[in-house]
Amino acid sequence: MDEWNLLMEKMNKKNRFKKKNNDFIRRFSAGVKPLEIDGTGRLLIPKNLVSIAGISKEVVLSSAINIIEIWDKDSYEKVIDETAENFAELAEEVMGDDGDELS
Repeated sequence: MDEWNLLMEKMNKKNRFKKKNNDFIRRFSAGVKPLEIDGTGRLLIPKNLVSIAGISKEVVLSSAINIIEIWDKDSYEKVIDETAENFAELAEEVMGDDGDELS
């Protein structure tokens, strides 16, 4: 929850009079709901979020550093397959020039 609060603080500093900022914030936070785990360790995903995520039956919980993503299994596998082909290029672009190179 701390990570989420930090992210919301950062977004709250955006100029809301800029349409693109407002559009981004609205879309990014659409459907955000805090959830609780029940006494038996289950997590109930609200029906509207199940629908938005296109979850049919099987789900994948994916760790994305400091967040957990909940995916429809087939959708997740499709995205992973699509990005696998260009992963080396993506890794170089995202991680390759961060200024932390060893001397």
